[in-house]
Amino acid sequence: MKTLGEFIIEKQHEFPHATGELTALLSAIKLGAKIINRDINKAGLIDILGESGLSNIQGEQQMKLDAFANDALKAALEARGVVAGIASEEEDNLVIFGKEKSTHGKYVVLMDPLDGSSNIDVNVSVGTIFSIYHRITPIGTPITEDDFLQPGHKQVAAGYIIYGSSTMLVYTTGCGVNAFTYDPSIGVFCLSHENVHFPQSGNIYSINEGYYSKFPAGVKKYIKYCQEEDKTTNRPYTSRYIGSLVSDFHRNLLKGGIYIYPNTAQYPNGKLRLLYEANPIALLAEQAGGKASDGYQRILDITPTKLHQRTPFFVGVQHMVDDAEKFMLEPAE
Repeated sequence: MKTLGEFIIEKQHEFPHATGELTALLSAIKLGAKIINRDINKAGLIDILGESGLSNIQGEQQMKLDAFANDALKAALEARGVVAGIASEEEDNLVIFGKEKSTHGKYVVLMDPLDGSSNIDVNVSVGTIFSIYHRITPIGTPITEDDFLQPGHKQVAAGYIIYGSSTMLVYTTGCGVNAFTYDPSIGVFCLSHENVHFPQSGNIYSINEGYYSKFPAGVKKYIKYCQEEDKTTNRPYTSRYIGSLVSDFHRNLLKGGIYIYPNTAQYPNGKLRLLYEANPIALLAEQAGGKASDGYQRILDITPTKLHQRTPFFVGVQHMVDDAEKFMLEPAE
């Protein structure tokens, strides 16, 4: 089978001005994924479960694995010398890599090192999400927040690693979506799902209905629509919710569905992070023939104003997101 490394090199011809740095960057993410996968599979045997006792900038309790995954990816990216710096959900501010070679790096990386990490204590699938941009500040100068506050449509590449019954790396460079399954016996990711697309129709909706009373009226109407019986549209849909964005999106990508995390009374601007979660997943969704929205506009067209900006998020099969947007636009009764 074709390995991830072979696939990346093979695809370089699609970028006539490529000099190999993006290949090295993706290889660094691949290495970080292997390290995280190794220790996740030892959860319960080594002391990486539970809370670390620290909070991130959003005031959320960090899990031990959050900090471990963040450090592992950060070290792997800095060692390659092609990344000028990173922004992470687990870092208060952007991190500028200090090596001179890194200062001349063309890329910046944004990441959620371990999405759904609270699920690791109960052996539920978790993931890593990454987003790659060309820096916009001059090469050789220190990077600034402007390098990271770019709209999602300017992403060079994006992807995620899902650590589940098998470990898979799914990514896009704007030329379709491909998925690679990790074979631990030989230590390589092998191409297992080429040119992945959403099914044309879906019948799964994923949302935490425990917060139903706090949802906007449009979301409540859409949930009722999903639950109504209508054979012409294959309703009622099936409700499936894991509580890990990567896991829910991955299932819906392969099976056909929509994932929704709307704004609520507690999170009036939404809870998911635009830069670390919504943008990379949105790019993957569009490359797989799907759609991603905040309920009213395309996620990839939003110009961010701060590193840890939040957003409502609707992503999945295109007609399902279209339907949800229609309900969001209806006047409240």
